[in-house]
Amino acid sequence: MSETPSPSHSVIQPNSAESEQTLSTRHLNVTEPVVAKRICFYKSGDPQFNGIKMVVNNRTFKTFDALLDSLSKRVPLPFGVRNISTPQGRHSITDLEDLEDGKSYICSHQRKIKPINLEQARKKPLPWQISRPVSARRRVVQLARENEGQRDGAVKITIPKKLLVFKNGNVRIRCTIVLGKKNTQNFEAFLDYISESMQYPVAKLYTTDGRKIPNLHALVMCSGVVVAAGREPFKPSTYDPHRYSLPARLPGISNRVYPKANVKSETGKWKVSILTSDMQSAGTSSKVYITLYGDRSNSGPIFLYGDGGKLFQRGNEDIFTIDTADIGELYKIRIGHNNCGESPAWHCEEVQLLNVQSGEQFSFLVHRWLAQDQDDGEISRELPVLRQGQPVLPVTVYKVHVITGELWNAGTEADVYISIYGENGDTGSRQLRRSKKPTKFLKGQTDIFPLEAVHLGKLYKIVIGHNGLGSGNGWFLDKIIVKDSVTDLDYAFLCHRWLDHGEDDGKIVRELNGADSSTFLASKREWAAESWKFQKGNTLQFYSRLTHGFIRLSPDGIVDALGDKKDKYGLFDVTIKGRNTYIFCSHPMPHLALALDNGCVTGMDNSENLCELQVHLRPNHCAILESARNVGDTVTFNLQGKVADKVSGYTGLSKEFVVHVKGVFHNGAIILLTTSLCQALCLRSDGSCNGVGKQSEESYWKVHKISSGVCMFECVKNPGMYLRIKDGQCNGTGTGDVYCHFKIEKNLENGSVSLESVRNKGIFVGLLPNGQSKAVIHTGEKNILFYPQVIKFGREKPMGTSATLSKREGQFRESEHPVARAQQPVAHSPSPSPPSKEKRNTQGSKCPLPSDNEWKVSVLTGNVGTQANITLWIYGDKGIVGPITLGKQNREQLFLPRQEDEFQVEIKNIGNIYKIRIGHDGTSEQPEWKLQKVTLQHIKSRRLLNFPANKWLSRSRGDGDIICELPLVEGGKSIYPVIRYNVYVYTGHLEQAETDSSVYLCIYGKRGDSGLRLLHKSDMPVKFQRGMVDTFEIEAVSLGKLQKVLLHCEANNKSQYWYCDKVIIREAEKDSEYIFNCERWLPFMSQGIIHSEIELYPQGKGYYYYMMKMISIICILLHGIKLC
Repeated sequence: MSETPSPSHSVIQPNSAESEQTLSTRHLNVTEPVVAKRICFYKSGDPQFNGIKMVVNNRTFKTFDALLDSLSKRVPLPFGVRNISTPQGRHSITDLEDLEDGKSYICSHQRKIKPINLEQARKKPLPWQISRPVSARRRVVQLARENEGQRDGAVKITIPKKLLVFKNGNVRIRCTIVLGKKNTQNFEAFLDYISESMQYPVAKLYTTDGRKIPNLHALVMCSGVVVAAGREPFKPSTYDPHRYSLPARLPGISNRVYPKANVKSETGKWKVSILTSDMQSAGTSSKVYITLYGDRSNSGPIFLYGDGGKLFQRGNEDIFTIDTADIGELYKIRIGHNNCGESPAWHCEEVQLLNVQSGEQFSFLVHRWLAQDQDDGEISRELPVLRQGQPVLPVTVYKVHVITGELWNAGTEADVYISIYGENGDTGSRQLRRSKKPTKFLKGQTDIFPLEAVHLGKLYKIVIGHNGLGSGNGWFLDKIIVKDSVTDLDYAFLCHRWLDHGEDDGKIVRELNGADSSTFLASKREWAAESWKFQKGNTLQFYSRLTHGFIRLSPDGIVDALGDKKDKYGLFDVTIKGRNTYIFCSHPMPHLALALDNGCVTGMDNSENLCELQVHLRPNHCAILESARNVGDTVTFNLQGKVADKVSGYTGLSKEFVVHVKGVFHNGAIILLTTSLCQALCLRSDGSCNGVGKQSEESYWKVHKISSGVCMFECVKNPGMYLRIKDGQCNGTGTGDVYCHFKIEKNLENGSVSLESVRNKGIFVGLLPNGQSKAVIHTGEKNILFYPQVIKFGREKPMGTSATLSKREGQFRESEHPVARAQQPVAHSPSPSPPSKEKRNTQGSKCPLPSDNEWKVSVLTGNVGTQANITLWIYGDKGIVGPITLGKQNREQLFLPRQEDEFQVEIKNIGNIYKIRIGHDGTSEQPEWKLQKVTLQHIKSRRLLNFPANKWLSRSRGDGDIICELPLVEGGKSIYPVIRYNVYVYTGHLEQAETDSSVYLCIYGKRGDSGLRLLHKSDMPVKFQRGMVDTFEIEAVSLGKLQKVLLHCEANNKSQYWYCDKVIIREAEKDSEYIFNCERWLPFMSQGIIHSEIELYPQGKGYYYYMMKMISIICILLHGIKLC
């Protein structure tokens, strides 16, 4: 089979030129003798390559290029076979006629080849070279992967990347590989490359936590440490790169270190003499390193090891010989240690260097402690080279200002490290230890750290991060400011992102480039937090913090910044003209709008182009209004509130304005009380409140206006629960009484509000540093300030009416929030009831008309009811709503035998509904439930959707499931069938692979998902035993082609961890099969976080049958036969 020609050159494929020949010509071609040459091809520079034996004649290969293409598929070269030469490389072969029968030739991808020893190459190959034969099946997989790679785009490596490779299960066997263009042409070739490097048959690659690396893209994006495995599954071990490399936290350690008697030949060779002081306890147990900086490059940290005995002891001189690259002319060194051992402190007296090649000597007087508990606490020192007794560069102390963000829980307890980069090198990685504040890195705090280094010149970037240790290690960094005392310059490095494994992109190290403080551009988060103010139709006021007045536009077109809060000429309506471009029309005079004419603000007809203004948001909750037509012209006023012209200079000008929106606290409004750019006040399940909630539906509050400036705030997610202050406690357990009344105090200077209790005057809603709400007294701190953000505007409520809802009205209240929640139910008998009359409140006013998003859910219980918690999911072709808890209160009156319960919910933007999922949690004394049917009715159009059920939702009856899916039934027929999926779960053969923990599975397809289902009813007496296969059934509305599964294992300790080999899913009524390989432990740890669930993807869509079909096609091409 190995000598069979490629299908693309097979003799059974007709040639167009050949088809035009006459019959006699064909006869001559058949009868002519065919000269076959038996030739062996070897790989350039690789004596261990076993060689490819081929038969070459004019039938198998029509041209020389066809031979090159065929060899490219079989000889692993980065760019394929492009040259064939004689064994010594003296002659190149350019034609098929030049090949001689019985000879051997060398293949290479360039003209210059590396000769090999043919006698050695002809020997039997080593086992790691023959463990991966090129079979038809493997070739199909290769082609599929190559095609997939072409679709996803080629992986381009512009900068070489080092990769540390461990052998699976054996951390002692490891090697370092440099990823480059040559060895990353395709994934299969790279596996072969690793196999040769490690002398071990490598078939799969894993990350250190057991995640499989499927392709080159994932390999390039990995952390730099991988585990190479053969056919066996992943074996957990301590794959710690720091444990088996030089023990330092500094970046860039790549050089090997040699003691005095062990020297290797490199470009630069240095003799290093280090003298430890004769002071008490001057010696150290730490590992000492040195870094040399030259005008071409630096050596990187080089650790200094000896042959034996203790180094760097009191009064001793230690001599080393080190090898470096060509660093150019030396200008500074850094000496330090890793602060380990019983006595890490070290007092270094002097460092001497001798360039062995040039004979140049350098002397560096240190005479300082390198200890965290001595001197300035630094464990590294930078020393400049002396020329004629003077340093070539000064030594300076940078002042590093670290500003932690204002978000709640923004602080960290982890160790923070920084490295500063400039024209003259870098500082190396330094821990920020000694702040002037008693506790470092608190929310909103600025910590100042001194950092001594040889002057770096102009700074251009920093790298900052932390070690991820400690209970509160997540950190929200606002920015870094580095002050240079030599040049008297300040360098700003903006971050405004999380350094947290569980937030943002999960990174705990960030590279920050220098920022231009004059730019107007705000971050995306700032725009997301303030952009709601500029929606079409909003009425705004612009407040100047310099003049303490509002911008106003008089009827004569004159504009100033001297208006008061109630000045009607200070109101402006928003008109959107484009992205970030608006027209602000006068509210009392809509034909007039703010305009910038020749750099001066004035009033013009709103149709003029000069009225188009761009809004630029600043981090201080202010906005700048810039002309869209004349970039650089901004709305600006002087200290007297008059319009500033271009000749006014820059002193005492106001161009930043706080934007206030009218109608924020109107009755019925849905708002967020934000505490930072991405956090908001929210109600927790235990009734407590805190300020670290996400700015989403869970943090929405509904405003109930009591009187002018007095409101109540009802949680939208949990109707009937109000924000309150009572008995010194601030929480969300209020019922709408006077303890829930708050006076709104607006802060014109920054657009914030504070909430003062009406019942307890002087007591405000405040937040502790951890974000927990508390009743506090206003002491000038910012912990009582909230920034309102309107989700839905309300209506101005007439004075004198009460906002408190009666219990009876609460049962029929409209759902006005975007999250679908079940309202208080009304129980009915199974018999149909006549249409209800129009509902009225206690004051006799009509309820608002139903919106297009309001639906009524009716649930008919069979002859057995339940008191468990009922949950509903609703699926549409554009989205999903759920989970919706039905009847959170008064459960004892719901879901009684032969009773129909009705609930009102709001469903938004999910398209045409095609299925629902309903179930209970199995709690209460009566968890069994006989569900008869569910109906959905659109309140406005009266459209009715039927979901017949007649199912048991019980662990002991029916199919043993407490969740069921119901398809929409139209005309007596389901629009989609209900499919029974057979799930085969394979537990691995590793020791202690079994588990008694609960395992859940969710199946995802083109038509949604099955929901997370407990795998509880197996065909085996004991589930999930080592080496066994458990079979389960999951019933769901047809999901279409399956795309992935989610596997979840709840294990409380390591003894309950589970090793899953794979999951296979088959549809009971079809022959389709989906294989989801897992081959890992659950739960597993990744980047310091324990994960209890994992997403698994199939080996391919219709993988098994696709493979069989491809193999059949290949056999047809090769042999003209068909697989049965």
